[in-house]
Amino acid sequence: MSLFAPSPSNVLKDRYGERYRWLLLMAVMVGTIASIIPSTSVNVAIPAMSAYFGLGQERAQWITSAFMVASTVAMLVTPWLLARFGYRATYAGAISLLIVGGIAGGVAQQFEVLLFSRVAEGIAAGLIQPIPAVIILHAFLTHEQGRAGGVFGMGVVLAPALAPALGGLLVDWMGWRSTFFMVVPPCLLSLWLAWKYVPSSAPGGNTSGQDSGKLDMWGLALVSAGSLSLLNALVAFHHSHSQAGVLLAVAVVSLTGFVAWQKHLLRTNRKPLMDLRLFSYRPFVMGCIVAFIYGTAMFGSTYLLPVFMQMGLGLSASYAGNLLLPAGIVLAITIPLVGRMADTQPTHWLVSIGMLLLAASFALMLWTGQDMALWVLAAFIIVGRIGLGFILPSLNLGAMRPLNKSLIAQGSSTISFIRMLGGAVGVGLCGIVLEWRLAVQAANPAITQSQGRITAFHESFVMLTLLCLVAFVAATQLRSPPRKSAA
Repeated sequence: MSLFAPSPSNVLKDRYGERYRWLLLMAVMVGTIASIIPSTSVNVAIPAMSAYFGLGQERAQWITSAFMVASTVAMLVTPWLLARFGYRATYAGAISLLIVGGIAGGVAQQFEVLLFSRVAEGIAAGLIQPIPAVIILHAFLTHEQGRAGGVFGMGVVLAPALAPALGGLLVDWMGWRSTFFMVVPPCLLSLWLAWKYVPSSAPGGNTSGQDSGKLDMWGLALVSAGSLSLLNALVAFHHSHSQAGVLLAVAVVSLTGFVAWQKHLLRTNRKPLMDLRLFSYRPFVMGCIVAFIYGTAMFGSTYLLPVFMQMGLGLSASYAGNLLLPAGIVLAITIPLVGRMADTQPTHWLVSIGMLLLAASFALMLWTGQDMALWVLAAFIIVGRIGLGFILPSLNLGAMRPLNKSLIAQGSSTISFIRMLGGAVGVGLCGIVLEWRLAVQAANPAITQSQGRITAFHESFVMLTLLCLVAFVAATQLRSPPRKSAA
């Protein structure tokens, strides 16, 4: 049987029975884990790659930035691909691209080839990551969706927790190229699972190719230019405020033009890249606000915490890694527990609790210092990871349950895009604020250099605390519609 032989969802349901939806969830979970591995495992190899290719800091940062930009933009293409080619072809095609990117990076002899591999991996990851939320909302009954999201989230969270450690071992044992090849085995497993369990039909059981229209290339160009300019502006801010200002202006013009073009396509009954009818649903709008700030806080803190522990508290890299490990384990345990709660409790309360815990974790960092017991610091970090455990399985459900079924694929890709864009902005924003406050504190003759560094980090954590409190207000508006009894 060919990988792309027609196997619509109703045929697979008849073949595998009641357990089919869980088998489908397992299949896409493996692929999603494979897509997350390149975003974290390769980072530990950046110093080795920089030495091999003779890269400066600005070129080296594109190893990470190229992946993030490509991933962010590609998320908006997923709904069109699902409607045009169906689940199986879209999913298997993205996994195949991920394999190509991994192999190309592993054999690269020029930096340009390495950059191409990162773009390919980023596109593949962006195409894959919105698919699970679409499947959960289509394949599972309302009272099962939280549990499904919790099981899926637990598996996905383990990937970024374990991939850097495994990547570090591979770099030490076999060199930086091995971090690219490590994605190939789970990708091959994903292709086999796709052949068995992923349907060829489009979301909702529709036949692929129906009502897909043409891909909005103008919209894709505008949102790509806007996202790329915005992220470059944050990088340029460190060395040239005027260049950053120009890039920021290009980003604003491009993204404004993107929104205007999407409105025009809707008025003329054509298929937009982002269906702006999504924003007529208040819970979805609030969910997007939470997703952007949550992405900013999560990715920003993932960058800030290890730097704080090493630069501010003087801990070694191994100590910093060990302090983060218990929080990762607690997060993996929390997600499935909260997922079950999401089936019976209002999702807006779960997300609100999560944002408050995340804000509390950042606020508690104001009491950290060089004389603090390390277990207390680890406990503060765990508070925030419990908060993330409340948010992860609940946010998509709260934002997308009110949507019309025809908009679910668009909703998943849009909220994923906004979360990733927030994450990319968060890393840049934390870097800018930290550099600014370090310069201010260094100019203060009344305090020592070490005190100034810790104070600068504390002020950066204050910014994240305030952002989380804004997201908490939006989270309280994530009210789900009245539940209908299952047929």
